[in-house]
Amino acid sequence: MTDTPARLLNLLSLLQTPREWPGSELADRLDVSPRTIRRDIDRLRDLGYPVEATKGALGGYRLVAGTALPPLLLDDEEAVAIAVGLRAGAGHAIEGVEEASVRALAKLEQVLPSRLRHRVSTLQNATIPLTRGDGATVAPQTLTTLAGAVTGQERLRFGYQAGDGAETKRLVEPSRLVSTGYRWYLVAYDLGREDWRTFRVDRISDPFATGARFTPRELPAGDAAAYMTRSMSRAKPELDLDVTFDAPVEVVAGRLPSHLAPVAEGEGRCRVRVRTVDSAEWLVVRLALVGVGFRVHGPESLVAHARDVAGRLGAAVG
Repeated sequence: MTDTPARLLNLLSLLQTPREWPGSELADRLDVSPRTIRRDIDRLRDLGYPVEATKGALGGYRLVAGTALPPLLLDDEEAVAIAVGLRAGAGHAIEGVEEASVRALAKLEQVLPSRLRHRVSTLQNATIPLTRGDGATVAPQTLTTLAGAVTGQERLRFGYQAGDGAETKRLVEPSRLVSTGYRWYLVAYDLGREDWRTFRVDRISDPFATGARFTPRELPAGDAAAYMTRSMSRAKPELDLDVTFDAPVEVVAGRLPSHLAPVAEGEGRCRVRVRTVDSAEWLVVRLALVGVGFRVHGPESLVAHARDVAGRLGAAVG
C-alpha cells in the first residue's frame, strides 16, 4: 500500500479497535515494512492521536485516551451527545441501530477523556427511557466489550442464563453481533460445546476478552444473519396461520408486518394464510391491533389462545 494518506486511515481504523496490535501484525495487514509502521505511528502522534507503544516480545501499539479528544472534528458537547445517543440506542436495541453503531460507540468510548466519560455516564444514569420491548435491555458496556472481541478476534468468557434460568460459564470465539430490531444476539463458536451457538446479549453477564487470539472459523450458514435466522427457525415451532379480516387488503396490509401479507378475498375482505414461527401469544395481540373485525380459522392453538384472551378481557370490563 503506497498511498500514505489511505494507509494512515487504515492504520488509524485498526488502532481504534480496543486491543493492542504488534508492529509485525500491523505491517502484515497493511503490506508494508515494520519501519514504515513506526514512521506512520509518528505521523499519527504528530496529528494528535495518542498512540501508546509497549516494548518486548508481547509489545505493540494501541490508541489510548489522552488529555483531549484526538482530531475527530468533534467538540466536547458533540462527543457527549453522540456517546449518549449511541448508548441509548444500543442499550435498548431500538430498531435501526445496527452493529456499525455499536462499533462506533466502542471506538468513541475508547478515546473519550475521563471528564467526558463521567459526563456521559451521569447523563445516562439520570435518564429513564420509555421502551417498547419486553424489558430485555442491554448494557452498552456489554455491547462494546463484545464488539471489541469480535473485531479483535479475541476469545470471550462470560456468564450466561438460559431461558429456563440455568446459569453457565462460557468460553467462545465470537463471530458477529446481530440485531433483530428489538434484541441483540451474539453468534459465536462455543469451545465447551464444540459447536456454533447464538446467545441473547441481555442474558450475558460479566463478559471479558481473554486476550487469546483465534483464527475465525467458517460459519455453517453463509453469514451470521443467515445462521441466526436458521437457528431461530429451529428453536420455534411453526404455525399455519389462517385469519380472515373484515376490511380491504390495502387497509390490513399497512397494519401488519410484511411476513403476514394478506390476500384479497371478495369485496371488503382479505385473508392471511402463512406459515410462521411467531408465538400464539404475540399473534393474538398483533392481529387485534389491526383494528378491524377478524376471525381466526387456525391453528387450533391460536384459536384457543384467542378465546382465552377474549374471556379475560371480557371479565376485566365486567
